[in-house]
Amino acid sequence: MIEIKRTLAGGEKRFDCRRLAGDASHAVLLWIAPAAMHVHGVDLPSGTISFGHFWTDRHYNVYHWLDTAHRTLGFYFNLADRTRISSETLEWRDLVIDVLATPAGRLDILDEDELPDVVDPEVGAHIADGKAAILGAPAKLMAEIEAASRALFPSAFPAR
Repeated sequence: MIEIKRTLAGGEKRFDCRRLAGDASHAVLLWIAPAAMHVHGVDLPSGTISFGHFWTDRHYNVYHWLDTAHRTLGFYFNLADRTRISSETLEWRDLVIDVLATPAGRLDILDEDELPDVVDPEVGAHIADGKAAILGAPAKLMAEIEAASRALFPSAFPAR
């Protein structure tokens, strides 16, 4: 499956992923990092497992990062809209602001300074609702995502 991320400014990035579960309203994609990355102070080694959770009815998506020993490294929430899921593609629009949460208790709102000075009022309201949804009960939300990712381990990594 191809994940297509569009930006408010009109840019586009594509990622080749494996669809693990879902339907037209929710999908979980698997992506394995081919190289080490450093994301806002979190080291993601080569081989980092990323379960991407996407919904058409939520104001965000989230990447659940795990190391090769299957320990959670973090949760990276993207405020998003226009999520569309088909059999071959998953498309979404990135609304600039992200939230990074770690098992150690870190909870950072990121990139607010990158939001354009003028934002459509509907987009602004969507961003505010998304932040509230994440920040209102982050521990509960992370537990939900953790459980959903772990339930997919057998299909993601079948026993050999």
